[in-house]
Amino acid sequence: MSAASDQARRTLRALNVLAKWRTLLAGWQLGTRPKGDPACDAVSDHREVTLLLRAEVSALTGVLLAKGVVTDDEWAAALEQEAQALNRALETRFPGVTASETGLQMDRRVLPWMKGWKP
Repeated sequence: MSAASDQARRTLRALNVLAKWRTLLAGWQLGTRPKGDPACDAVSDHREVTLLLRAEVSALTGVLLAKGVVTDDEWAAALEQEAQALNRALETRFPGVTASETGLQMDRRVLPWMKGWKP
């Protein structure tokens, strides 16, 4: 048995353990739901992806910084640019909504596209 396959097994086990949090997080967001509830299943799936993505990006960032491929400042600047670009994309996708350090602001342009949203 090679060290790589041992590492792969340990990594898969750790990711599987991390993914178990998806159910608690879905319940936290939606409240208790019966097994198989479509909304809860969708939120649970999304939470799992978010947890795994967070672990992957943190690991990749750590390796790049440790190996000196990027500096802390380069990483921070790139992250700032990506956050600003995503913010602009969301403002385009949801006309009338802007984000600031104090929260979301909405103007009358949100009324047509929010009309069918559940209370």
